[in-house]
Amino acid sequence: MFIERPPEWLRRKCPEALFRVEDEERKMVYLTFDDGPIPEVTPRLLDLLDTYDVKGTFFMVGDNVKKYPHLYKEVLRRGHMVGNHTMHHLQGLKENCERYVADVKEASGYISSGLFRPPHGWLKKSQVRNLVKNYRIVMYDLVTRDYSRRLNADDVFENVKRYARPGSIIVFHDSLKSLPRLFDALPKSIEWLKENGYEFGVL
Repeated sequence: MFIERPPEWLRRKCPEALFRVEDEERKMVYLTFDDGPIPEVTPRLLDLLDTYDVKGTFFMVGDNVKKYPHLYKEVLRRGHMVGNHTMHHLQGLKENCERYVADVKEASGYISSGLFRPPHGWLKKSQVRNLVKNYRIVMYDLVTRDYSRRLNADDVFENVKRYARPGSIIVFHDSLKSLPRLFDALPKSIEWLKENGYEFGVL
């Protein structure tokens, strides 16, 4: 559960970040997709989302956008939002503040967005202080773990059913690691969420 839903103490350590969207009037969830865009996954994912008329927010790695700018443009053309996920998928706890912020800034040359999500969901306080000057830091309320080789697609779907709640920011991935599970678990998840009265928002 620590991975799937970040505990309250962890949320309190980074009050500047958005973990969940509070809205008492609407039963909303927010699908997000990390680590793309890549040609093996992202186009197929966009077609799937179109099938369900669902929009999401794609937190992109700058190096991938540099390699596949047409996919970045296609995500925007189809009405989705984008966010910065660093240039080289750096883990904040392993990097000094100067290098980390510079990597985010480099990615911003390819990704036009005021949203930022740190890879692995970890940041140092010094990195937070610098990044909040220019970005809205977006964390998550539910990690599906679609990237995990220890889980199958049904396990990923069960995580959505168990942990989704109104306001949840839900993480999937448009990555090669997620590919064996994503296109089975995501349709089931969308259908289950719709059947249970959820609407889908973008950040």
